[in-house]
Amino acid sequence: MIWGKYLLTVGLRCCRCRVSCHIRHYRILPDDVKSLRAVANPDVSKIRNIGIMAHIDAGKTTTTERMLYYSGYTRALGDVDDGDTVTDFMAQERERGITIQSAAVTFDWKTHRINLIDTPGHVDFTLEVERALRVLDGAVAVFDASAGVEAQTLTVWRQAEKHHVPCVCFLNKMDKPAASLSFSIESIKKKLKANPVLLQIPVGSGKDFSGVVDLLTNQKLIWRPRSMREEDDGRIFESKPLDESEEPELLEQVNEARTALIEQVADLDDEFADLLLTDFGENFDEVPSIKLQEAVRRVTLARKGVPVLCGSSLRNKGVQPLLDAITAYLPAPNERHHDLVRWYKDDLCALAFKVLHDKQRGPLVFLRIYSGTLKPQSAVHNINRNSVERISRLMVPFADQHVEIPSMTAGNIALTVGLKQTTTGDTIVSSKASAAAAARRAHNDSGTGKKRGEHANVVLSGVEVPEPVFFCTIEPPTMAKQADLENALNNLQREDPSLKVRVDPDSGQTILCGMGELHIEIIHDRIRREYGIETHLGPLQVAYRESILHEVSTTETLDRTIGERRHVVTVELAVTPLDSSCTVGSCELAFTEELGAKLSPEIKEAVENGAQSAYLQGPLLGYPLQGVSTLIQSVHIEPGTSPAMVSACVSRCVQKALKLAGGQVLEPVMSLEVTVGEERLSSVLGDLAQRRGTVRDIQSRHDDKVLLATVPLAEMMGYSTILRTVTSGNATFTLELDTYEAMNPQDQNALLKKVSGLL
Repeated sequence: MIWGKYLLTVGLRCCRCRVSCHIRHYRILPDDVKSLRAVANPDVSKIRNIGIMAHIDAGKTTTTERMLYYSGYTRALGDVDDGDTVTDFMAQERERGITIQSAAVTFDWKTHRINLIDTPGHVDFTLEVERALRVLDGAVAVFDASAGVEAQTLTVWRQAEKHHVPCVCFLNKMDKPAASLSFSIESIKKKLKANPVLLQIPVGSGKDFSGVVDLLTNQKLIWRPRSMREEDDGRIFESKPLDESEEPELLEQVNEARTALIEQVADLDDEFADLLLTDFGENFDEVPSIKLQEAVRRVTLARKGVPVLCGSSLRNKGVQPLLDAITAYLPAPNERHHDLVRWYKDDLCALAFKVLHDKQRGPLVFLRIYSGTLKPQSAVHNINRNSVERISRLMVPFADQHVEIPSMTAGNIALTVGLKQTTTGDTIVSSKASAAAAARRAHNDSGTGKKRGEHANVVLSGVEVPEPVFFCTIEPPTMAKQADLENALNNLQREDPSLKVRVDPDSGQTILCGMGELHIEIIHDRIRREYGIETHLGPLQVAYRESILHEVSTTETLDRTIGERRHVVTVELAVTPLDSSCTVGSCELAFTEELGAKLSPEIKEAVENGAQSAYLQGPLLGYPLQGVSTLIQSVHIEPGTSPAMVSACVSRCVQKALKLAGGQVLEPVMSLEVTVGEERLSSVLGDLAQRRGTVRDIQSRHDDKVLLATVPLAEMMGYSTILRTVTSGNATFTLELDTYEAMNPQDQNALLKKVSGLL
């Protein structure tokens, strides 16, 4: 059915009347429509795997909708406010007007295939951005041109930096009265520490924004209906070269900007600098646009600079040049170097980066194919699970609609049916033998082997999952629904690794742990809608951590006789406090050099398992440990003692040391950004002072003030309601985990009394 839309769209366009040579009307496919096989597997150099990332409400989904419309995938413009967008297909997304889970769509633009993932902008769903960027080759960062770089923009930008993903910037909402090109460019420089390479100048400002001037070609692109009766869908726009009849101010601005662009690119790219000095030293105007474009591409791929374009997606202006920029400047899969993948050669190597559950088809697993070919009805080997599974169906993802295909090659993103054990972060290969062959090649290349197994070298790195900051109890309406609830939670955890579910060992209650109030609220709603279970949530509580105050050494002996077998093990270790504001959930474990060389891998693993189990419950209130270093000094094992007994002895020894070391509670401290009018600023500051908040800075953004502060998460329950009250609804805020800090003694004692009372 989807491909029928392609054919119908192309047919309709072929019937249009011919327009002026200065009018461009982009098409999804040439008149000779490609076969399904050709479309499914384009040349790898023509593939672009990209993500759309931004702060909430910057216009990511609207931009995606315009891309789908202009490429011919959709026949109508979707709108977030109307709840009819392609990528926001969940009921909660359409009701709230926000993106909750990343959605993949595949479409063609001119001669290129674009696999695009629209990611959420809300901090509660930051894992969706993380796992998308892990498998993508490039990204489009969308900005509200009136706000520049906002809080969540910083987060997603750092994620792109971590994965070395080249980016293109799109300054959206240029039609807003407060939109400012210079302000946005300056905020990219200062806040992102990036090097913006401006490729376009807007024509008009505010409601008079009508188009852009391309600085590479000096072409003026104007979007406007040619008649009052014509639909202003942005599909057709006028493209003409700048000439002397243009406004003097615009001409001067363009000339200055193009000269600055050429000088900037020459500073960043030696090849272009040599070209300038050799052939165009006296007149920059003669620099061919194709040479400048090639240089900008090299700068982008080397991540020395980021191309910047502008437009207004909601007003249907500037999206087609953005699509051109994606194909021109962002890398193809074969231009991204993955050392590990070359060891597989032509064998299959893919990474599972997302799992969805379908009521009819079961688990749907998204795979990024790095090498080889994927086919349905073929058996594959999951290295992480050491299991063999069969792919029953293979599809191209189109949000919540999919097209079945016979095969898919390297560089593409595939959707598979039949992988029932695979989870996010698993490496999928064609067979155990191919993984062993790749491991041998890796061993020969590096000259060293891995001690923990031959496949350790050839497993693709997965996704780093952040630790939850909120938790609450969840109960089914009746005990008869308990099994159904467990099934629902298992499925949701597999879809969303940032959701953690555990059972309290004392009360037996099921505990739901999430990234924020909205995250848990959405999970609760999904259980009700998708699984038909009316669950009850307990009060939302903060996920504190615990650490220790002093260094302590201790010894523990475990002597047990089970049946006719006696198990005896003695462990000596020392625990030391680390910086309490270190990485969330981090605890270090090490062996003395002599002991590390003596212990077998099996006993080492048993020691690690024992320490990890002890880290799960702190000595004060049973919260997980953080910021503790454990040094195993000696392990004496009598013959016949099982590894399980070693693990149990280590766990008891660590717990004993933790109690002797003295505990302290660490609380999550959030980074808060509030945008509010100056007349309401004092009310926000007064409320913040009552929440143990610390103001870091107050900045000006046009007529608004931007308040930057840190505040304990425990004080932010229901903050959105309070903020609406004190500002009469004229403020927005974002909240992001900053660090964990030790509570002061007074607050810690109050928490201890509160928890003791609950117990």
